[in-house]
Amino acid sequence: MQRTPARTRTRRLLLAAAAAVALIAGPGAVPASAAASPYERGPAPTLAALQASRGPFAVSQTSVSRLAVTGFGGGEIYYPTSTSEGTFGAIAVSPGYTALWSSISWLGPRLASHGFVVIGIETLTTLDQPDSRGDQLLAALDYLTRSSSVRSRIDASRLAVAGHSMGGGGSLEAASDRPSLQAAVPLAPWNLDKSWTELTVPTLIVGGEADTVAPVASHSIPFYTSIPASAEKAYLELNNASHFFPQSVDTWTAVQAVSWLKRFVDDDTRYDQFLCPGPSNLSISDYRTTCPL
Repeated sequence: MQRTPARTRTRRLLLAAAAAVALIAGPGAVPASAAASPYERGPAPTLAALQASRGPFAVSQTSVSRLAVTGFGGGEIYYPTSTSEGTFGAIAVSPGYTALWSSISWLGPRLASHGFVVIGIETLTTLDQPDSRGDQLLAALDYLTRSSSVRSRIDASRLAVAGHSMGGGGSLEAASDRPSLQAAVPLAPWNLDKSWTELTVPTLIVGGEADTVAPVASHSIPFYTSIPASAEKAYLELNNASHFFPQSVDTWTAVQAVSWLKRFVDDDTRYDQFLCPGPSNLSISDYRTTCPL
C-alpha cells in the first residue's frame, strides 16, 4: 500500500478543518488560506509567468567543488535569495552520458526562480551509467540538506530528482531507491530497465518525438506505462524534438516541470490547471496523465 507523506496528511487535516468551519459558519465562510498548502511559495501562477525566462524569485548561485563532497562530482547550487516565505523544497539534477552540467544548466536558475533550491551535479565520470547517476543524485540531496551552505533554506522532507538521458534514467533509479522523494522529472530518459512497477514517487517523463538515442517507443513510453497510476504520473512528448532538447531552453519542458514540482513538492494545487487536462499546443505531440491528480 502506498505510504501517505506527512505533508499530504497535513493538507488533509487542513481541508478537514476548513470543512468543519464551513459546516458551522455556513457557505462562503471558509477563508482561502484555510485550504491552502503550507508549502505554497510565490504568487498565483499564470501560463505567461511559467513561460517567462524567470519566475518570481531572485536567484543566487554558488559552486561546489568535487573535492568538498563524496558520492558525486560537485556542481552548482541555485537558490532563492530571499527567505521571507520560509524554507524551500530541493531538487538534484543530473546531466546525461558524456555531458557536463553546463549542457543543461539553464534548468538550474529556471527552477530555482520558482521557489526551489536546485543542485545541478557533475558526475564522478561522464561515462557513469543510470544506476550510478541515481546514487549520485541521492548523494547530492544528502549533501544539500546536511552539509551545504544553503541547508538552512531547505525543507529536507520535500525533495525531488531530475535528469537528462542517462541522468533521466538515473532519476528513475533514485526514485525507486528512495520512495520518500516527492517528485521525479526524467527528460529524454535512457535506461536498460524498462519496468518501474515499484515506483511510488510522482513522475513526469518528458520525451522527444524524434529521439533516436532513447526512442520514446522503447524508453519514455514503456517507462511511463509501467509506473503504477497510484504513484501519479504524466508523459509529455515534444513534437519533432530530438534527444537533445533539454540542452537548450525549452519552454514547454519548463512549464510542465515547474508545474509538476510545484504540485508535488510544494503540494500546491494552484498548478493543477497546467497538468489536468494538460497542454494543448502544436509543440506537443502527446500528453498522458493520471488526472484527476
